[in-house]
Amino acid sequence: MIVGREKEIKKLNELYQSDSAELVAIYGRRRVGKTFLVDEVFANRITFRHSGLSPNDDRYADETRRKSRLKDQLKHFSHSLTLQGMNKSGKVPASWLDAFFLLEKALQEQDDGTSRQLIFLDEIQWLDTPKSGFMTGLEAFWNGWACHRHNLMVVVCGSSSSWILNKLIHNHGGLYGRVTCQIKLLPFSLHECRKFFDARGVVFSPYDITQAYMTVGGIPYYLNYFDKTLSLSQNIDRIFFAEDAPLKSEFDELFSSLFVAPETMKSIVCALQKKSSGLTRAELLQKTGITDSGEFSNQLKALISGNFMIKYCPYGSGKREERYRLSDPFCLFFLRFVRENENRHVSWVNLENTGAVIAWRGLAFENVCFQHIPQIKSALGISGVTTSESAWFQHGDENTPGAQIDLIIDRRDRVVNLCEMKFTGDPYQISTQDHFRLVRQQQALTPLIPRKSAIHHTLITTYGLERNMYFGDYLHVVTLEDLFA
Repeated sequence: MIVGREKEIKKLNELYQSDSAELVAIYGRRRVGKTFLVDEVFANRITFRHSGLSPNDDRYADETRRKSRLKDQLKHFSHSLTLQGMNKSGKVPASWLDAFFLLEKALQEQDDGTSRQLIFLDEIQWLDTPKSGFMTGLEAFWNGWACHRHNLMVVVCGSSSSWILNKLIHNHGGLYGRVTCQIKLLPFSLHECRKFFDARGVVFSPYDITQAYMTVGGIPYYLNYFDKTLSLSQNIDRIFFAEDAPLKSEFDELFSSLFVAPETMKSIVCALQKKSSGLTRAELLQKTGITDSGEFSNQLKALISGNFMIKYCPYGSGKREERYRLSDPFCLFFLRFVRENENRHVSWVNLENTGAVIAWRGLAFENVCFQHIPQIKSALGISGVTTSESAWFQHGDENTPGAQIDLIIDRRDRVVNLCEMKFTGDPYQISTQDHFRLVRQQQALTPLIPRKSAIHHTLITTYGLERNMYFGDYLHVVTLEDLFA
């Protein structure tokens, strides 16, 4: 049973029923459920399917074997044709032009002129090996034949979002403007995570579902590892820290499967993990030792399009102050606790009440909130108001303490919400220290806010706000249930 994805399912079915040739590109982070979505929506309706071979096979470790990747991909494509009754001769094509010609020929033989023919090419970026001519073959297939078949639909999936964007959606060659629909499949929201757990009989409170989200994000493949017979703590132990933990090597495998230069990409992510407010481009270059170049720009774009990090400009700052911030919950958790303890035998049950974990929960909850801006806006009653979101911080010195605001929502209706996030097990109680910190924050930020705008202090927390003498400091309170909306 598929959970969520209502809009995507509706759109794919509409495209299937159309009277035109369709070229559909589905992309998103690896393990997010792209293949599962296509399989469920088009069950028993796929005419031909094929998935690329991963480039990370040990066979390609040396240069000599690496050159054979094209031959292996073509041979595998031939096998898919043969197994699906489309290549009775079993002939292995010599090039991608030949491979797509075999596919065209087989489709023509099966075509009754009315029934929809659906082609599904999965992990398409792996087919595009160096100097393979794959894009030339795909272009010839679509422009020279497929786009003229009113009953043909081609669905391509890729875990490398940057490849789909650069090679297909933003193609400047023969495939320019040819993609008829693009679907970026996002990780589950908290609401969808709750539905997913309910469907599998996993009974967690919203508080625990949020912590599960903090460890693996809304990635269905990872969420599927949670065992309904275990507590949250036991599940985290089993998934990450046990001897045979299924996600113990996932970080390295994930980057190796997605990127041409996985070590470089991991060095960027590791540098960002150590700075919760993010790093500027210059700071990233300094900390990683990477050479400043167009390739570095492409690597940053690839991490953003893959939902590993976000780019934002601190409130009141110029473009030069743009910062990159790691946003993928799995990477944040893995690097902070699994990688740092890989040479020690640790148990999450013993770790979870330490100061390090309590501090991590606070930062991880901020990240959850950034990923649920639409739900926060809905709780504030401003879903229809145009907004921009950012964070703000001020470095302290000998005379002035540092200050920061986790989330600033700058609204078109001349209101600025200064949002603070608190992940606690009980209703949050504002202390005298909190009260004066809010006063200092507003004093520091007021010169940056337009005079016509009103400042609304906003608290985003788990179980609401306890009434005391400072209760009125916050004009709005957003709770965990609001985030699950």
